[in-house]
Amino acid sequence: MEKARVLYVAQEMVPYLKDSPIGLMCRYLPQGIQDKGKEIRTFMPRYGIINERRNQLHEVIRLSGMNIIINDTDHPLIIKVASIQQARMQVYFIDNEDFFQRKFVNHDKTGKFFKDNDERAIFFARGVLETVKKLGWGPDLIHCHGWMSAVVPLYVKKAYRDNPMYESSKVILSVYDDNFNVKLSKDFGAKLKFAGVSDKDLKNYKKGTYAGLIHGALDFCDGVIQASDTIDPEVLEYIQQLNIPFLAKQPDDNYVDAYNEFYDQVLNIQTT
Repeated sequence: MEKARVLYVAQEMVPYLKDSPIGLMCRYLPQGIQDKGKEIRTFMPRYGIINERRNQLHEVIRLSGMNIIINDTDHPLIIKVASIQQARMQVYFIDNEDFFQRKFVNHDKTGKFFKDNDERAIFFARGVLETVKKLGWGPDLIHCHGWMSAVVPLYVKKAYRDNPMYESSKVILSVYDDNFNVKLSKDFGAKLKFAGVSDKDLKNYKKGTYAGLIHGALDFCDGVIQASDTIDPEVLEYIQQLNIPFLAKQPDDNYVDAYNEFYDQVLNIQTT
């Protein structure tokens, strides 16, 4: 039997950014799942705050060079890679001068949420999915972490659903306590439009709120994990209404077995 393939789409990850619940989970969960016998690939944004020399990032020329169009503007996609030697893991980075060269993550030096975070999330999602296509590595399961990854479920289930790489992929979202209190741009829904994506698919995304973004992602997920002790109440209520597998918060020091079993549960669900 072939090893199951798990694609991690990470908003952040240690050691490239400072410790955070998402960053620590996205560092150690893929390693643990790899040790359980599954194949893994991990992607995150190449934020400008990441020290390329110290972390030995280098560009993968054969994967770079594509343009991703958002709101009628071309944005070149650059792919970089680094290794975490002790874990035998490679990490792929989605980079673009317009979106990820600034020396901050998702807020400017005054703590203000970047106005283009909506476009950054779209670019990140499409950059990951296009790069995985180029790698020729069709994932059985895609595990998204953090709001920056919340566009991925929509595109996998709608825009890429007929692509051989993704036609049978399952999608899981881990929901964290990573709420933001501002609205995304009012034309976020229009920017998300892509072949295969209808206005109906965007009803929650169009709200532009944190809850709307996560609700939109959950509409296209095959499973959901509560990854923080507390999460947005509106999101928790929405999860409770969904008829998809749910994994409650696991202990911080002992979660790999539970996640691995949850993956197997989701992967055994037959598509009707």
